[in-house]
Amino acid sequence: MRIRPRSWRSCCAGVRAGSKPVARRADNYIIYTIRRNGGRIRLRENRNMSILTVTGCTHGYGARQLLDNVSFRLLAGEHVGLVGANGEGKSTFLNIIAGRLTPDEGKIEWCSRVTVGYLDQASTLTKGKTVRECLREAFDEMAKLEGEMLALYDAMATADPERAEAMMAETAELGDRLEHGGYYTIDTRIDEVASGLGLLDIGMDRDVSMLSGGQRAKVLLAKLLLRNPMILILDEPTNFLDEGHIAFLTRFLQQYENAFILVSHDEKFLQDVVNVVYHVENAVLTRYTGSYKDFLAAHELRRRQNQQAFERQQKEIERLEDFIARNKARAATATLARSRQKQLDKMEIVTKERERPKPSFSFLEARTPSREVIRAESLVIGYNEPLNRPMDFLLLRGEKVAVRGVNGLGKTTLMKTLLGLIPALGGTVELGDFLSIGYFEQEDEGGEETALENIMSCFPNFTNAQARAALARMGLTKEHITSQVRVLSGGERARVRLCRLMNRECNFLVLDEPTNHLDVDAKAELTRALSEYRGTVLLVSHEPEFYSSFITRVVNLEEYTLKVI
Repeated sequence: MRIRPRSWRSCCAGVRAGSKPVARRADNYIIYTIRRNGGRIRLRENRNMSILTVTGCTHGYGARQLLDNVSFRLLAGEHVGLVGANGEGKSTFLNIIAGRLTPDEGKIEWCSRVTVGYLDQASTLTKGKTVRECLREAFDEMAKLEGEMLALYDAMATADPERAEAMMAETAELGDRLEHGGYYTIDTRIDEVASGLGLLDIGMDRDVSMLSGGQRAKVLLAKLLLRNPMILILDEPTNFLDEGHIAFLTRFLQQYENAFILVSHDEKFLQDVVNVVYHVENAVLTRYTGSYKDFLAAHELRRRQNQQAFERQQKEIERLEDFIARNKARAATATLARSRQKQLDKMEIVTKERERPKPSFSFLEARTPSREVIRAESLVIGYNEPLNRPMDFLLLRGEKVAVRGVNGLGKTTLMKTLLGLIPALGGTVELGDFLSIGYFEQEDEGGEETALENIMSCFPNFTNAQARAALARMGLTKEHITSQVRVLSGGERARVRLCRLMNRECNFLVLDEPTNHLDVDAKAELTRALSEYRGTVLLVSHEPEFYSSFITRVVNLEEYTLKVI
């Protein structure tokens, strides 16, 4: 897929339909060559040109200051990773630059004629449409252009020669834009992207209202990629994607000729696709050039240097204050003491980096259950049609089992069937005795209540102090605890849900993609907590690096699927 530069429309006027753009880099310029019969046109765009400029951006929610006078530049060809801990304001910043949120202060400037595609965590699909119909919506703007072009052709028949010539040039530009956008190969492009993201396995004729959260997320991502905008803004694009589909997205972004900005907590994915990192911390945005590993090294070096500078300055302040205290009362040394005081007053204070509270996870354990936790025989799962061949499944006390397989095979459906939340299409499921089940679902949008109110409603016996302490152990601050759940970030909402789970006595944990939206520290702490948990665990996750250290065995649904993989 080729991405048109900012100045394409004006530069391509008069170029005949069927011309092919080719892009290459040279020094400080991106050079575009348009091939056509009779010769070539060479265009160049300065890759140091700012596509997006953010100046003095400040924003917060109540007492929570997320961004404080931040500046940002997106240059042509930059592949930007926006990183930081949960709740630092990454998604808020994306909403601001996408025009979905107005900052308290600041200026947002995009280049003229730039087209922006935004995938956020709360995008929706139109109920009643099939997957294919939703994907074809990506070409609605092109359909309008085709209508304009056909209207111009009709008008040429009665136009005077001068007007007809101008109309011919306009139709040539429209035709080139349609071809560049792949309008004449819509179905081929749809099938290519749908295959890469696993949508063909889901079924292109399925109503989108019947899809799972992960499946809807993939449809939205596919629709965005098919739109082929000049600039991509992606918020957690790898959530709900398995390894194969992440690989497809990785290749797509590596070959992407224009700029993009993405938020992700997937370190391998970031390392593979970004060449610039912006780190959000304490309401400040800091730019690092290079790969994600380069950022980690540079950030650690900066942190150590700041700590050393802070310690040196504190020693110097102590020395000056001691000198002043000993000498200000003596007439012979009072002048020296005043000089030191002036030196102290003029000193630019180095501030110690504010450390965010680290989460501390642990699961309460209930009484020991029976040896067999779940026994399923000849089990067939699905909704309207079966997803698998009859399968036997036995889960024993103390086992920690991961369910894997490409998206669309029914991993979430299997878990809900085993728990009795949806009926099986065939076979039997028997749960063991004395089970206390803790279930973590993929989706929870939150409501109007605060995080504190949410926990106290779930645990009526908790005092206010106990509820606050429970949330604080999740790594949530006072501002998070008193904020409405709906305004929290995806990672912060996940921590509230984990808080509810961790304060119930459970001997059987069922976890469906628990790491979605969690930052690096929270993932590491969750891995440790599950490693130490002595109960039984049934887990779905698209991150093998998260669970590989504590899982006792893996169940691969691909061995039972009726779908062609």
